[in-house]
Amino acid sequence: MRSVLLGSTCWADVLTGLGVIDNGENRVRVKGHAVRLGLDCTHLKKLERPATPQDVFKEPMRPEMLRYAASALAMAWFSLRGCAVALPVEPQEYDLLVTTANGIQRVQVKTCASRNRHGRWNVGVGRRPYVLDKSAGKMPYDPDTLDLFFIVLGDGSIYVIPSSVLAGRVGIDAETYSPYRVGDASSLMR
Repeated sequence: MRSVLLGSTCWADVLTGLGVIDNGENRVRVKGHAVRLGLDCTHLKKLERPATPQDVFKEPMRPEMLRYAASALAMAWFSLRGCAVALPVEPQEYDLLVTTANGIQRVQVKTCASRNRHGRWNVGVGRRPYVLDKSAGKMPYDPDTLDLFFIVLGDGSIYVIPSSVLAGRVGIDAETYSPYRVGDASSLMR
């Protein structure tokens, strides 16, 4: 142990040199042995720099993945407000069922990852009819089959808009619906 301790610059090096798994319990035991043996540990770093989140996870945010993350964001948003959230078992026109004080709400989740060339957030709120190819144009959702749209923009803005407000539309400029902006998840977009 003495030679490993002398050749190390931090406790992580000591444990590695001894072939011991570096965890809190083993560190305390090894430090205790060193103290009992009267070994000088003053050259070891007392406070090792903790890993920053950037050290642990270096993947950049990818705007094109927003469409895959949005349902989870919606589920968390509703859950944090005490609403039970369920996913449909079979494909439906809605993405989530949310139990609110107003009863069960059918929620369609939509996203817009980036602004258009005019700097606006144009969100598609229509759907393609169920056909085998993708050639069919978008059509509006039937307002009798949805209750709410949960919309997440690439800047983190969150909107919850009643389907009756968007009835007959296949696209909107989100910023014109600012009274329905309910939150911000921008820290997730960095």
